Amino acid sequence: MSENTATAAVAPTSGPPDGGRARRAVTGILGSAAGRNTGLVVALVLLCLVGVITAGDRFADVDNLLTILRLASVIGVVSVGMTFVITGGGIDLSVGAIVALSSVWATTLATQSVANDAHWSALVFTALAVGAGCGVINGGLIAYGRIVAFIATLAMLAAARGLAEILSNRKTQIVNVPGFTAFFDASVLGVPVLVIIFVVVAIVGWVVLNRTTFGRRTFAVGGNPEAARLAGIDVRRHTVLLYTLLGVCCGIAAVMLIARTTTGSSTHGVLYELDAIAAVVIGGTLLSGGRGTIAGTVFGVLIFTTLSNVFTLNNLSISAQAVAKGAIIVVAVLLQQRLARRGDT
Repeated sequence: MSENTATAAVAPTSGPPDGGRARRAVTGILGSAAGRNTGLVVALVLLCLVGVITAGDRFADVDNLLTILRLASVIGVVSVGMTFVITGGGIDLSVGAIVALSSVWATTLATQSVANDAHWSALVFTALAVGAGCGVINGGLIAYGRIVAFIATLAMLAAARGLAEILSNRKTQIVNVPGFTAFFDASVLGVPVLVIIFVVVAIVGWVVLNRTTFGRRTFAVGGNPEAARLAGIDVRRHTVLLYTLLGVCCGIAAVMLIARTTTGSSTHGVLYELDAIAAVVIGGTLLSGGRGTIAGTVFGVLIFTTLSNVFTLNNLSISAQAVAKGAIIVVAVLLQQRLARRGDT
């Protein structure tokens, strides 16, 4: 099963042992980087060269590179989940608001009290549960309520952000759970835990999308929902699962954001939906569904994060960054359309 090819095959196949599967996942991502995502690799390398030329040692410094990876890790986790939804023919405009709501709910005094009395994992579980719950609601409204994904998730965007403001009373909630902050502030062989989480999520996402029945069904549903239904796939159930998966990713991102800022806030995750969709699109996933690539999404996230870092180091305005991002998105979509037309001929 190719990462960029839709298929209606749904029969389960026997896979390698877990260790072999993990090794194949890493090999597959690296293979994608060298093959189908060559253009993205070149773009990232060019951006790094521009950073070195314009900012010198400030860009090439190890601390700055780790900063780029930390920033990329949070939106990267959301983008992995968004890849599944868009590959399945959907869209989600509420991910930023879900991240905010998850961060606020997980940092209320009640939740922190439980985390301090029992274990800090209670904070993590709360964020994941809130994210998953929002995903189930989105998926249910779209699949069973037959509400257009754009409208359903737009409603969730407004509702989740509003609920986050009510819960927090529009105040920033400070995290006071020592075990939580100690764990997520740590590093393994010099690599921050947040970056490791992103890498693990990306590898797991690649395996699920390309080496499991769930992934094959996602391609099938995104490519042709009616054909998928006739092939025996419960399209509505699968749609709910896709949005739930994205909700869980938002919960993970909320935990990472809480760890990075030591706060929960209704202002967290602003414009995350646009950043995630942009990373997915320039990574090569079709907005119309049926084709998706986790490796491309990872490079898309790194390209946008590196671009923002280069602009910041050179004291260029946020408005200029927005213009550059918009131009990149337009070019990516135009290239997608051109390639799609070539594929039809």
